[in-house]
Amino acid sequence: MERMKKCPFTSVIPYGTLYDKLKKEKMGQLPEDVMIEEFNQLLTTYERPSPYDANGLIHVSNEKDLILFQIDIEYTVDSIFKSMVFTNDMTPNGRVLPDIYSPYRSMFQNNEKNYISVPVIRIYTVTNDGYSVLVNVHNFFPYFYVEMPSTFEQEDLLKLECMMNENLNMNSQYKMYDQKILNIEVVKTESLMYYKRDGKKDFLKITVLLPKMVPTLKKLFENVINVNGKNIGGIVYEANLPFILRYIIDKKITGSSWLLCKKDKFHIRPRHKKISNCSFEIDISYEHVEPMPLENEYQQIPKLRIVSFDIECIKLDGKGFPEAKNDPIIQISSILYFQGDPIEKCAKFIFTLKECASIPGSNVIWFNDEKTLLDAWNEFIIKLDPDFLTGYNIINFDLPYILNRGTALNLKKLKMLGRIKNFSSVVKESTFASKQFGNHETKEININGRIQFDVYDLIRRDYKLKSYTLNYVSFEFLKEQKEDVHYSIMNDLQNESPESRKRIATYCIKDGILPLRLIDKLLFIYNYVEMARVTGTPFIYLLTRGQQIKVTSQLYRKCKELNYVIPSTYMKSASNEKYEGATVLEPIKGYYTEPISTLDFASLYPSIMIAHNLCYSTLVKNTAQLEGLNEDEVTSIEGKNNIKFVKGSVKKGILPLIVEELIDARKKVKLLIKNEKNKITKMVLNGRQLALKISANSVYGYTGAASGGQLPCLEVAVSITTLGRSMIDKTKEKVEQYYNKSNGFEHNATVVYGDTDSVMIKFGTSSIEEAMALGKDAAQRISKEFLHPIKLEFEKVYCPYLLLNKKRYAGLLYTTPEKHEKMDCKGIETVRRDFCILIQQMMETVLNKLLIEKNLNSAIDYTKSKIKDLLTNNIDMSLLVVTKSLGKTDYETRLPHVELAKKLKQRDSATAPNVGDRVSYIIIKGVKGQAQYERAEDPLYVLDNNLAIDYNHYLDAIKNTLSRIFEVIMNNSDSLFCGEHTRHKTILTSSQTALSKFLQKAVRCIGCNSSIKKPPLCNHCKTNKEFSIYMQKMNHFKHKQNEFFQLWTECQRCQGNLHAEVICMNRDCPIFYRRAKIKKDMANVQEQISALRADW
Repeated sequence: MERMKKCPFTSVIPYGTLYDKLKKEKMGQLPEDVMIEEFNQLLTTYERPSPYDANGLIHVSNEKDLILFQIDIEYTVDSIFKSMVFTNDMTPNGRVLPDIYSPYRSMFQNNEKNYISVPVIRIYTVTNDGYSVLVNVHNFFPYFYVEMPSTFEQEDLLKLECMMNENLNMNSQYKMYDQKILNIEVVKTESLMYYKRDGKKDFLKITVLLPKMVPTLKKLFENVINVNGKNIGGIVYEANLPFILRYIIDKKITGSSWLLCKKDKFHIRPRHKKISNCSFEIDISYEHVEPMPLENEYQQIPKLRIVSFDIECIKLDGKGFPEAKNDPIIQISSILYFQGDPIEKCAKFIFTLKECASIPGSNVIWFNDEKTLLDAWNEFIIKLDPDFLTGYNIINFDLPYILNRGTALNLKKLKMLGRIKNFSSVVKESTFASKQFGNHETKEININGRIQFDVYDLIRRDYKLKSYTLNYVSFEFLKEQKEDVHYSIMNDLQNESPESRKRIATYCIKDGILPLRLIDKLLFIYNYVEMARVTGTPFIYLLTRGQQIKVTSQLYRKCKELNYVIPSTYMKSASNEKYEGATVLEPIKGYYTEPISTLDFASLYPSIMIAHNLCYSTLVKNTAQLEGLNEDEVTSIEGKNNIKFVKGSVKKGILPLIVEELIDARKKVKLLIKNEKNKITKMVLNGRQLALKISANSVYGYTGAASGGQLPCLEVAVSITTLGRSMIDKTKEKVEQYYNKSNGFEHNATVVYGDTDSVMIKFGTSSIEEAMALGKDAAQRISKEFLHPIKLEFEKVYCPYLLLNKKRYAGLLYTTPEKHEKMDCKGIETVRRDFCILIQQMMETVLNKLLIEKNLNSAIDYTKSKIKDLLTNNIDMSLLVVTKSLGKTDYETRLPHVELAKKLKQRDSATAPNVGDRVSYIIIKGVKGQAQYERAEDPLYVLDNNLAIDYNHYLDAIKNTLSRIFEVIMNNSDSLFCGEHTRHKTILTSSQTALSKFLQKAVRCIGCNSSIKKPPLCNHCKTNKEFSIYMQKMNHFKHKQNEFFQLWTECQRCQGNLHAEVICMNRDCPIFYRRAKIKKDMANVQEQISALRADW
């Protein structure tokens, strides 16, 4: 297994100086691809092992099976020449070629050309020894199905072939191909859609030359073809399946799996014929590539090479955000990491423009010009040959900037970041659409053979956070922050000195390391690899396609196994109406101090599908098909649509089989986890059980995706939710019927709430232990009312329990009677993006006082005191700041942060926020009737100009949030927001109002605040208190100074340097504004002290 060499403690390569020296020696005549020897030696330290010896002979043989781990997969249309098919090479390696290419021989018959064009599947793989291998898979061609009329004869098939060829020839892009239809085969199979008594029928399996021909012929058949007076078509089957999925499904290969290439069946390409930068390449026929079982050593993930990188660029004119067309890249950090190793073992590289001081533990390579820097970085990527490229927002920013910079500087090599030689990567605008994640603009970049694993996209998909900046995300998951150097000051740092450039480099390196730490912490590699394996989907599809592709892959696999075909044409449901979702029982709102037992249906929707045999293939469209069946062999779904399904005793559905296998597999994996001792294996298995759970629960959503769905069937989705609703209702009825005083129980049980797959029960007991026992008994008793495998399970007890509304509750969660595990909140948003920190803190504290301290009076007193502090200006201003990202389309709407961005641009266009930047704001007081978006202001501007904050705005926000909690606990929750504690208000005098220029500020005594004519003290204070006031101000100044120094030191620790000036501009960090506020307070006190001294 490949191991990374030890990283030197520090290394500086003055590439710029060495390059200039070499250029001088060679009289300026240097080859275009020159690389400095010292840099080459550094790359040699970290490049992959070579399979070739010193004489250029490869020590890998086709006389042994070759075991490979799949990274990426794609296909290309390649040219196969006659000389390749009819080779005379009789070496052990060469003898394999005729066998691999033999299916192509027939294509050269009646073909005057010396080559043919065919699809070749490229699988990018690695071995356990660290070699990267390109596998070129031959002889697999696309196909689709149409139902064959019963009257069709051989002459009709010949005519049909002619008609398909004629149709393809009408398109100029297909004329160049002589043989387009490769085969028409009659097969016995059955459509997945609807229950049919007669079962299998004759279908035509039509195999064509290229994948792009399939959509053209699909359209032809959908319009129905008349062949010799016989109609064929209307519905086309399996014509929408991507070609790569078609191949891996047919070969039973899953994503991220280990593959076996059979010995004596693959050909190792000579070194001079390689088309890629991989260690070596092979050619093989598709039938000789087999998946290895996901067990023992083949469930492990190899030491994948991951490079995390980050770029820094500057705006040459110093105004606005850099643009790739004109503005240079000044630094690129690149961190080489092997999956599974400790992060501390990674090798750090930083490429800098101009000399940079050394950085401990990092390889610093500096250049005199940007072109050489970018060429060297390209060489670095090619030589180190990573499997994954990662970073934070690299797909939408770093990679496009690098590629566009290559265009601007005419650096053709820079665009060749993939594994195929002389292939330029291109940036395309794209929209990622998914019901779960919504629609958002992104970019597509074709870097073949390397997975673009952008941590920004992963976090956005998998976690709902208030902010998605790297700073915020790092603090959320790693509990650490980083220095945030604003791009507006990059220019000065770049042009100052090697030490200042080291400052940028240190920052840039950290931006490269943090994504790796997040990948490690959140187990992204393990979880995505296992999702690819469980769903049978290529790893890259999980990142670039929506959720449905995962179910599509599983559905096609099962249909292939059981000999069904899937319609490609959209199957319109019997009802176009929106269907009713899951049941939510009307909550009995309140603050429950008694234990509330919670019962959950285990895998509710998958269990319903299994129990009632709900599937495309068991749905009855034509009731005539039910002839001969008894009533107890059919499930009828109550409702106006009269939906019917045949039961499993008649015909087992495909969907029930899929989810049943997923649930059973998860149970087995959980048992393996329980007994597993190896930490890495445990993480792999945990990723698998999570993937199995998600996959089983995704099938219901797949059938209900009427808009944009790949194979929607609302009849199945409606039936699942209808049965689920009846089960929740039945559970409520049975619980309240049995657990009551008339049956000998001490209390009458009440179901206080029910939601989708769970019910919350108040049994009346004050004992948590008894509530658990009753919950377990109820789960066991009521499970008997339902069909197998539907099972009600006791899950937990809440005590106390705060039920606010549907899908909104909180409580202390107990799974054992002794101690609560955590405070569990559902639908109570303590972290909303439009919440300031004050509201978030108040929500968390109030819940803590109600649920953990169980002290309502304390929660009330706390709320009142915070409101009083707010109205009397005793709240830290940083707690009132809201920060939002400025999007492209935001300028079309009048939002507070958008209007503020416009104002900031008018004040100073050089430092104003641009699209993608974070904009922080505070709502200030305005004139009557002024809209909120007009009153958003920059917090520092508010501080500098003493602008009056609109505390009533924040009070309303607190009221809107907290009243939802208090209104279910107390009779008059409005009393929290009015009364004695709200009567005293402190109003700042602004220097920026319309009247301020006409008004003169009153002079007041520093000691007692009384109005005076001559500062700084009134006669009384000057006579009696002058020295004590002076000492009081000095002490106040020292206190503020100490507070400021503490914050300053904390920021220095964060930036990793206790001696450098703090230049961080991270506005997501509350310390940023506290620093500014204390600095302002210190200046004010210093001014008062100076006035006192001047008066002596």
